Amino acid sequence: VQLQASGGGLVQPGGSLRLSCVASGRIFSINDVGWYRQAPGKERELVAVITSGGSTNYADSVKGRFTISRDNAKTTLYLQMNSLKPEDTAVYYCNAAVITTTLRHLEVWGQGTQVTVSS
Repeated sequence: VQLQASGGGLVQPGGSLRLSCVASGRIFSINDVGWYRQAPGKERELVAVITSGGSTNYADSVKGRFTISRDNAKTTLYLQMNSLKPEDTAVYYCNAAVITTTLRHLEVWGQGTQVTVSS
């Protein structure tokens, strides 16, 4: 099972980006999925999470600006980021709790995508 993240880049303050994360492999089902980020010199932190039922939770620092969503049919996770600030600069990672076709429970991480907010 693999997660492939994309959509990062350089954006000016106030701009928007949309991150995507596609899951592939022998997947039976995907439970909670989320986005984390890690800025230079800082620990990785939770940005947003969405359950299989669609319930969401956000870090206080991104509430009202970021929206997490999922397309279960496409096994894809999204993070719409609006009103970006320089402090949002980080490597963003997707994470998923996956049940494989052999009924193994795995926690899977994507490779990370760089988001840089700068003028």
